[in-house]
Amino acid sequence: MELSEVLLVALNNRASDIHFKVGQPPILRIDGELVPLKDYAAMDASEIAKTAYQIMNERQRERFLREMEIDMGYGISGMGRFRVNIFQQRGTIAIALRVIPFGIKGFEELNLPVEVLARVSREVRGLVLLTGTTGSGKSTTLAALIDQINSNRRSHIITIEDPIEFLHRDQKGIVSQREIGTDTENFAQALKMALRQDPDVILVGEMRDFETIETAILAAETGHLVLSTLHTLDAAETVNRIVAVYPPYQQKQIRLQLAGILKAVVSQRLLPRADGMGRVPAVEIMLSTSRIRECIVDKDKTQDIHEAIAQGHATYHMQTFDQSLMSLLKRELITYEEALRHSSNPEDFALRVKGILATSDMTWDEFEKTDKGGEEEKGLEVEKF
Repeated sequence: MELSEVLLVALNNRASDIHFKVGQPPILRIDGELVPLKDYAAMDASEIAKTAYQIMNERQRERFLREMEIDMGYGISGMGRFRVNIFQQRGTIAIALRVIPFGIKGFEELNLPVEVLARVSREVRGLVLLTGTTGSGKSTTLAALIDQINSNRRSHIITIEDPIEFLHRDQKGIVSQREIGTDTENFAQALKMALRQDPDVILVGEMRDFETIETAILAAETGHLVLSTLHTLDAAETVNRIVAVYPPYQQKQIRLQLAGILKAVVSQRLLPRADGMGRVPAVEIMLSTSRIRECIVDKDKTQDIHEAIAQGHATYHMQTFDQSLMSLLKRELITYEEALRHSSNPEDFALRVKGILATSDMTWDEFEKTDKGGEEEKGLEVEKF
């Protein structure tokens, strides 16, 4: 089996991931589904081990033999870059590769809310979090945010990644990219050192532990813009997850700190496009407002964050997942079935699609007024011409 040949097949089929496992042919993940390559024979242990050791350098081999797993970056000239995890299962080596696209796409090209994310990119201090499950597009959106900052502001941007995924060239800003295991030992140590490297913006690939979360909050409090990711489903869960890593006697204080520094939480889910050409993100966006800060400070009101986001659509361009799904559905980017399957409240969502609005429900009123207003405005523009 030639690795480059399999990777080329994966790229030509728009795969997001490639898996090598003993007893199976190479398996691709295409639009979220696992697809075995039927033209390839099942691989044996020696074949996969040979491939794994070929793509590791000497230092990486030593680390793999010591820890029995390793995260690393891998690139093939003229083809692309991949995030690679080599690990052992049932005593044999397995490999998982994630495709990192060439070039960095902008918000519009990624079907992300352009106006509100451009506003987030203009923040000069505080904490911005990208959340979602594995494979929900967090790294791609983070790269777009960094690129937006890099192309519009004279800033020193430091990224701490495991491994480095998207490569950023210096534009208006300068970008220093550090890789765990190659340029630094761990996230917490690298983040502490970053504070002494004259940064304006710090990207932390993932807030994995208490020490990293604590240092990221300190960095945001001392006047830096910190961007990072968490494996949480939405904004309310994100707030609770951060607070929960602190001991009970510190949680009231951390809520106050978090309310002061948290500028935005962007949560993503990827859905199959209606035309079958890839996937499109449904995005929940929470911004720092007086009501959101109140919901963060008071643990009994944190559950109201969802409603605060929904009602803040017209004024602040925040949106819930269901509002995002409705927008994607109206633009015919997703099917009704997919929208309903991923909706936070399917019964309520189905009623909205049918145009039934409960008189006591304010969470959709402003969204639907804004949506209709946008359509009317577009109509006026057409009439002028």
